[in-house]
Amino acid sequence: MPPTSLARPLCGCMKELGRNRNALFPLKRTFASTRARKDEASLQTTASESPPPMPLDPNTVSTRREERLLLYQKRMHPIGSRRRRAAIQSSDNVPFEQMPYQCFQEARKVLAEDREEKLAQIAQMRKRISHWQSKPAAEQGGDAAKKGRLVRMQKYLEELKILADVNDPVIKKRFEDGMGDMNRPIYRYLADKKWRQYNRLLLMQRVSQYHIVPDLLPHLDPTASVSLGFGRRKVQPGEFVDSRVSEIPARLNVQVYDKGERPVTIVVVDPDVPDVKNDSFTSRCHFLAVNVPISPTLTSVPLARLSKDSHIIQPWLPPYAQRGSPYHRLVVFILQQDGTQPLDLAQLRQYQSRREGWKLKGLLTKNNGLRPIGVNIFRTVWDEGTDGVMKRAGVEGAEIEYIRKKPEKNVYKKKDGARYR
Repeated sequence: MPPTSLARPLCGCMKELGRNRNALFPLKRTFASTRARKDEASLQTTASESPPPMPLDPNTVSTRREERLLLYQKRMHPIGSRRRRAAIQSSDNVPFEQMPYQCFQEARKVLAEDREEKLAQIAQMRKRISHWQSKPAAEQGGDAAKKGRLVRMQKYLEELKILADVNDPVIKKRFEDGMGDMNRPIYRYLADKKWRQYNRLLLMQRVSQYHIVPDLLPHLDPTASVSLGFGRRKVQPGEFVDSRVSEIPARLNVQVYDKGERPVTIVVVDPDVPDVKNDSFTSRCHFLAVNVPISPTLTSVPLARLSKDSHIIQPWLPPYAQRGSPYHRLVVFILQQDGTQPLDLAQLRQYQSRREGWKLKGLLTKNNGLRPIGVNIFRTVWDEGTDGVMKRAGVEGAEIEYIRKKPEKNVYKKKDGARYR
């Protein structure tokens, strides 16, 4: 039957498709007894090759997988936000100072002029400080008046140093990229401001929530950031830590925001030790070290590497909570020393020899130069590894279980009810 006028174009398309079938759908060599052609093998090889992976750069990694590979292979953290790194990867890599925006460049000129004015004021203030330092105290109203004037002038000098660079976009960029030099006042100021915006607020909320004040200290105003970790694990303030994880000594990162190196005392105390005889709680010292140097650039303090001869008074005791007792608060205090002379280790080892019943207030009373500048908190509770941790540490009482006495439901049950009618 001849095709109709409507089906005739369709038949033409089918015939054309049959002629060009081999061109559209090339045959695959499934089973053959002959050897494949050389050009066929080269085509297969080029098709299977993939482009080489891009080198991992902390400035350009923009996916979570690349960030993990960078941290695992090169032990480096990515710089800046993920959006910024993706933008750098697709841009022409123009230096930040040479951004082709007229408003940006004009603003930089204004900031440069303001910085020159601040530098002139800094030079003038240094001359005034040296002038008043050379004058005798009798002409200035005594030693106290001279010292107070110099302290005020030095404080104003530090403010001028910060005001000279606080608006510089290059300074802010380097700080956000994590490349700031903490020896400079401007970077210490920016780091302190960033810490007080969130991390210090969270820390003070935990201090209030877990009643660190007034259980251990009547007042606490931390001025240094204290980060806590065990091995590779970072611990947030107030977090529960498994007893097997906290068996090893903690690793601290203490960041101070004022210049200079100073010795500090590090204390780890547990204020939630059950006292069955007095139906109350007492404290236990888990770690005590003195004369530990820290500075704005010297921040890492691994407790396991401190010297037993020159620093450690009480070595690390793994935190533990016996079965049935409530969770225990482990509080880490950083106490700044006077700095004029180091603390006497032999004298401290005499009256700080016991762990049970240890009081932080007693340490502060006998050493008036100690001042708390940093704190951190973690918690522990009985878990499946506590028994083994206590045995390995040589602590007795792993088999003890505390059972709370249930209160009576009817408090007037044993009394004469006629009085309450």
